Order: sequence, then C-alpha cells, then structure tokens
Amino acid sequence: MTEKDYAVTVYAGYRGGGSFTDADTQQSLTIDASGAVSFALDLPLDASRQYQIFVSHQRTHLSLDSTSFAGGNRLAMDITSLHIGGTNFYDGAVGRGPYFVGGLGATLFNPASGYSSELYPSINIGFGYQWPLGDKLAARVEARGYATLVNSSGGVFCSGGCVISIKGDTVTQGEVMLGLSSRF
Repeated sequence: MTEKDYAVTVYAGYRGGGSFTDADTQQSLTIDASGAVSFALDLPLDASRQYQIFVSHQRTHLSLDSTSFAGGNRLAMDITSLHIGGTNFYDGAVGRGPYFVGGLGATLFNPASGYSSELYPSINIGFGYQWPLGDKLAARVEARGYATLVNSSGGVFCSGGCVISIKGDTVTQGEVMLGLSSRF
C-alpha cells in the first residue's frame, strides 16, 4: 500500500455483553448478544498508520429481570456508535498483517418507538489481522471492545415519565468481526 491509499471496509460481526442496573430494584437489565454491522473509512497517515472513521450498528433487545416495560420483559433496541480514531499496523506497512485499532466518539441507545433515545460518549479499542486478496481487496478479522460512559443515576428511555432509573458508570461490550476492505 502506498501513502495515498484510502480504504473502505464493511464488517459483519457478533457483539455481546453490556448491561444497566435498575436503581430502584437492583435488577440487571442485560443487552442481548446479537449480530452487528460496521463500516470503516481509513485515511492515510503514514506508512504504518491510518486515521479511521468507524460506524457500527447493532439491533438487539434489552432483557429485563422484571416486567418494567409494557409488553413483557424485552425491549427492542438499536445501538449505533460513531468513532474517530485510527489503525496501527505494528509489524509493517499498512494493508498487511496485524494491527491495533481504536477510536473516540459517541454511542446512541435507541429503544423501541415510544421511548426516548440516549446519547453517551464512548470509546473502542481492538486488534486485527489483514490479508491482501489482490491489489485492491483485503480480508480482515478483528476483535473490538466498546466502553460507553453512561455515568448515570437517573431516568432513561423515558416516555411520558421514566419507566426505568439506572445507576452505573459504563456499559461494556465485546465484538468479533469479519470484514472486506477495498482500497481506492
């Protein structure tokens, strides 16, 4: 890869982990593990590093130990993150071999209609490996950890009054991904 190369990567992954604690009942409100899709735009920095704009989306459910939400003990939820960071191919040039990746940004928790969305600052960090599949394509395998800083002890996902009051500092999740990268 030359210093002028840009890359777009589309990922499919599986994400798990994450929970809130109900401040009133002390019950765990767990984010179900599920599939996720992501998109990365890599911009050249130098021979072994790139800037990265990373967007990730997970469609999941918030599982409740009680029936706090109307309709049962699961609430459909989308989780979308936007991070700006970079990649570092620590064993050689951009485009081949092992790398570290990370970014800073925000995560949006968007529950089913009728409940308000919540936006929090977040980070991700991970590592991966990239295999060239020719001059312009490459395969990636990657693992990332996400930490969302909720630092809350109040109502969330409100709808004409807050149904749930949470306490906690962070929501953490982990993900494994496979990606197809195209240079231009």
